[in-house]
Amino acid sequence: MVLEQIAYKMIAEKFKPSLDKKYIAFNKPYAVLCQFTLPEGSVKKTLAEFGFPKDVYSVGRLDYDSEGLLLLTDDGRLNSKLLSPQARHQRTYFVCVENVPSLEQLRTLRNGVIIEGKRTLAAEAKLLAEEPLLLPRPVPIRERKYIPAAWIELNLTEGRNRQVRKMTAAVGCPTLRLMRVAIGSLSLFDLGLAPGEWKILNESELLSVFLK
Repeated sequence: MVLEQIAYKMIAEKFKPSLDKKYIAFNKPYAVLCQFTLPEGSVKKTLAEFGFPKDVYSVGRLDYDSEGLLLLTDDGRLNSKLLSPQARHQRTYFVCVENVPSLEQLRTLRNGVIIEGKRTLAAEAKLLAEEPLLLPRPVPIRERKYIPAAWIELNLTEGRNRQVRKMTAAVGCPTLRLMRVAIGSLSLFDLGLAPGEWKILNESELLSVFLK
C-alpha cells in the first residue's frame, strides 16, 4: 500500500487531472466506430449513440470489430501523455485465435514480429489455461470444425494500426475475437462496466492508467 501511494504521488507530479476536465472509461462494444461522426453513406454505429458529455473524444482507438476498455476525455494533455512514442504505456488484451500457439510462436510474439517492414516492440504473451469469462459477442466468432481455437493474453507498449491482429496473423494464429481489458493498471473488470456502459473516473482510477 505504501509503495502504491508513492507511485501515485510520483505520477500525480507528472500529470495532475484538471477539475474542469472529464476523464471517462468506456466498455466499447463490438461493431462500434471510435468516432462521433459517420462517413457519408455509412450506417455503422458510432460513439455518438452512448450519451457522452459534450466535447470529449477517444484517447487512442479500438478497431470497429474489437471490444473493451476505451478512454475518452476533453483534456488534450492526457492524449499526449499516453500516446506519445516515448510513453510506452501498457495495454492488455485478451485474444481468441485460431490454432493453439506453440511455445515458439509465443516467443516470437514476445520478441517482436515484422509488420509492414518494422519489428514490433518486445511484448508479453502467454497462453491462457481457460477461456476468460466474457459476455458473448453479438456476432459469434467464426468456428472451423477441424481447427482449434485458444485464448492468449498480450501486453503491448505500442499501438500501431490493427497491431494485435497483424501480430497473431504473422505467427499463424489469426485473431477471432479481441478485447482490451486494461490500460496500465486500470482494469475493465475492476470497473464493472458492461458493454456500452461508461463512467467518469476519479483521480486514483485515472492515475492508474500510468501504472504497470
